[in-house]
Amino acid sequence: MEARPENHYLFKVVLIGDSHVGKSSLLLRHSEKVFKDNYLSTIGVDFKLTDVYIDDSHVKLQIWDTAGQERFRTVINGYYRGSDGVVVVFDKSDRESFEHVDGWINEVDKYASQNPIKILVGNKSDSHPVVETAEGERKAVKYKMDYIETSAKEPFQVDKLFDVLAMKMIKNDRGEKQGGEKISNKEGNQKKNCCW
Repeated sequence: MEARPENHYLFKVVLIGDSHVGKSSLLLRHSEKVFKDNYLSTIGVDFKLTDVYIDDSHVKLQIWDTAGQERFRTVINGYYRGSDGVVVVFDKSDRESFEHVDGWINEVDKYASQNPIKILVGNKSDSHPVVETAEGERKAVKYKMDYIETSAKEPFQVDKLFDVLAMKMIKNDRGEKQGGEKISNKEGNQKKNCCW
């Protein structure tokens, strides 16, 4: 008989960033292990529940996928409240989406009711990048957050993103000090903690 995890967590995670950076694709790849080329833009917000297993902990993630369009901005601001983690996504093949990262982070800082764990994600690493890895890393350092590159299409490091976020939220929940850790942007021998 398989041992059950001793610790149980429920964390609220919000995915933010411009339209068409791949937020919905990241969520779909993580939750259902599929990729759709013709995925429609999110209208307002959508969410899914996923499970991640980290060491002796069962982590349930309530992941909110937000629309990137300006017209939904006031609706989305309310979803920052009570969030334990925020994933700020830009498209590596779209410089404008990278330049908008500052605005997204400022909104989180303005509307979040607590200090959520933030991770910067350079998505679509499989495409022709116009934003270099070093630029993403510098932006992450500026805001004292981790940086990881992903591809929902490949798939590349999508589960790793949510594993790292879950680990950091557990540490934060336990009151352990955060920061200073660098996420490798190589797939490597990552441990598969996610079970569906």
